[in-house]
Amino acid sequence: MKRNDVYDVVIIGSGPAGLSAAIYTSRALLKTLVFSSVAYSPQVVLTDIIENYPGFSEGINGFELIERMKQQAVKFGAEFVESEVMKIEQKEKNFLVYTQDDFIETKSVIIATGRRNKKLGVENEEKFIGRGISYCAICDAQLFKDKVVTVVGGGDTAFTEAIYLTKFVKKLYLVHRRNEFRATKILQERLKQKDNVEFLTPYIVEKLIGDEKISAVLLKNVELGEQKEMFCDGVFVCIGHQPNTDFVKNLLDLDEDGYIITDDKLETSVRGIFACGDCRKGSIKQVICAAAEGAKAALAVEKFLEK
Repeated sequence: MKRNDVYDVVIIGSGPAGLSAAIYTSRALLKTLVFSSVAYSPQVVLTDIIENYPGFSEGINGFELIERMKQQAVKFGAEFVESEVMKIEQKEKNFLVYTQDDFIETKSVIIATGRRNKKLGVENEEKFIGRGISYCAICDAQLFKDKVVTVVGGGDTAFTEAIYLTKFVKKLYLVHRRNEFRATKILQERLKQKDNVEFLTPYIVEKLIGDEKISAVLLKNVELGEQKEMFCDGVFVCIGHQPNTDFVKNLLDLDEDGYIITDDKLETSVRGIFACGDCRKGSIKQVICAAAEGAKAALAVEKFLEK
């Protein structure tokens, strides 16, 4: 990356959407720069096995899929920089993309920053991050071998994480605020078949308890109001996501949850800035759909630059 260079397109984010966009733009001979950062690290790299991505009948590890996509983009000439984008400013017909200590000029932008895990927002949560509380089973499962853990959530993420954890832990409690789960039926059936799992509904976590690390959670029954303290060695939080769009909240139109609003061509409220993948309002939160949107955004950029 050279400050004096003007890129055809800057892509912010290196998940399935961003990398798919990079493959298409670089293959179209557009001068392409991709910003990747731990601030919007793709969630898919935390997936142990992806079973529904076409072409991989035996499944593929999320990290491996991302690495293959990146290599393909590099092969066609895309450049990569590890840095968090702080803001975007308009400069006449172009844009200035700022990191903490530099900026780059580009003719167009594709935002593919994805989303991050929501936090519980309860007492002691920040204190116990890395000391019993986790947002990633694949990252931390080994730390809880033969121990007792609590998984909080009722959707696909919670059930996928819980299924993975059952291979390591002695006992797993799945806590959800409702009696019904949002997870797909196949995931529900797989988890219910595990003999080391107990479901606790309808409960919410009121407080995390412990000294140097978590030793218990305080639960509250949302229907009866009753509380109970339950021993556990760790808590895995899987209660949903929020988009990584804070850096454009004063530039682009967002919905009430912070997702970027686009038209059917994936162009945002600012002409020349496009959005794709999980950070976009209305996107389907699946790897293949994110990749498809990346391709669509790239093709839209091509047409935009032709004008």
